[in-house]
Amino acid sequence: MDAPPTMTLGPDRSAERVVRPRRALRAGASQVLAAAVGFVLGLLLPGIDGGYQVAAERAVDVLKVVGLGVLSVATLIFSVLFLVVQWAAGNFSHRLVLFRTDPVVWRLFALVVGVLVFSVTANLAIGSHRTVSVAVPATATVLAATALVQVRRLQLKALKSIQLAHVLADVRDRGREVLRAMHPSPNGTDGVVPDAHEARALPEVTSTVVWAGDTVLVAQVDWLRLVRVATRADAAVVLKVPVGSTIYPGDLVAEVRGGRVPDAEVLRAVVGEIERTFHQDPTLAFRLLADIGLRALSPAINDPATAVQVLDAVEGLLRPLASAELGDRSIADATGAVRVVMCLPGWEEFVRVGFDDVCRAASDAPMVLSRARQLLLRVREAAREERRPALEERLAWVDQELAGRHPAFLREAAD
Repeated sequence: MDAPPTMTLGPDRSAERVVRPRRALRAGASQVLAAAVGFVLGLLLPGIDGGYQVAAERAVDVLKVVGLGVLSVATLIFSVLFLVVQWAAGNFSHRLVLFRTDPVVWRLFALVVGVLVFSVTANLAIGSHRTVSVAVPATATVLAATALVQVRRLQLKALKSIQLAHVLADVRDRGREVLRAMHPSPNGTDGVVPDAHEARALPEVTSTVVWAGDTVLVAQVDWLRLVRVATRADAAVVLKVPVGSTIYPGDLVAEVRGGRVPDAEVLRAVVGEIERTFHQDPTLAFRLLADIGLRALSPAINDPATAVQVLDAVEGLLRPLASAELGDRSIADATGAVRVVMCLPGWEEFVRVGFDDVCRAASDAPMVLSRARQLLLRVREAAREERRPALEERLAWVDQELAGRHPAFLREAAD
């Protein structure tokens, strides 16, 4: 087996952001940290003796108002979160979790927790003092103002998250980020560029690694960890499961070539979760766009204009891929030896996931078929020669559907 083209990090380091696994969303940790900071400030600030002093009763009134106010903000956060998530699931896709996982939601909630803890702690710390440092009400006011600014950001995020154009653009841009890193352009201007080294044959298979846990979805892979363990063993790890796929007990996960790598080290690098994430999944954006298009074309909704907008976003992803380096890629260590082979989708899979489902469901929607025809023609112009047959096959099908069902649209599209 020859090693696929080797990946190296470009000057903008965008590949490293994708190859390195993203830490799980630690909402609980951020809230605990904010509560601890609020508790410490609530204890320390009332004990300041110097500087300008204000009546303790007035400071207590300010703290009570701020504390009650942030409770209302917490209610708003939960209400907006519930409504937006419900709206997105019902109108776009159940797999769409952009707003729910947005850091602004959990950072605002952590800020609210910190302000509430500070208000209660400072109120108790003031005790029977007649005067207190102006830093206490000033800090409470600053924290409250910061919370209001973050609430405004949350409102804007929530409004954008229920607008079709924003959702499609966000999905497209997130998908484009991982595609640029995993699949470089021919001129090497993206984050990952292929090495100029000649392809090297990989060693023979020395062992195979099978999945020993429960059924999970491969959400991420710690590629850098695999490189380290393979380098120590002077081996190469060929992963056989792509990110975004589901693995079952007993499934083949990887092949180890040329050395001995413990199965546990390989399995520890595979991050299993219950839902897909954008971070390393090249086809998730296509899947979400197809979901939105299929829902729009369902008999219950019958909104072909939305499907046309979906194809606009799909074309924005397919056209750069038409000339990009696709297929499996390898990661080398500092000496240039291939240590990890990444399992990545090919051209046919991208076209199938992003285009076929929507196009097949649009047989009775001539405006969608006409837009699909334009997409195929434009992508074909930018595609490599070996990738054009897949597009021409689909173009022939679209022309046949238009000719049989909507001949007027075909004549108009041909003109």
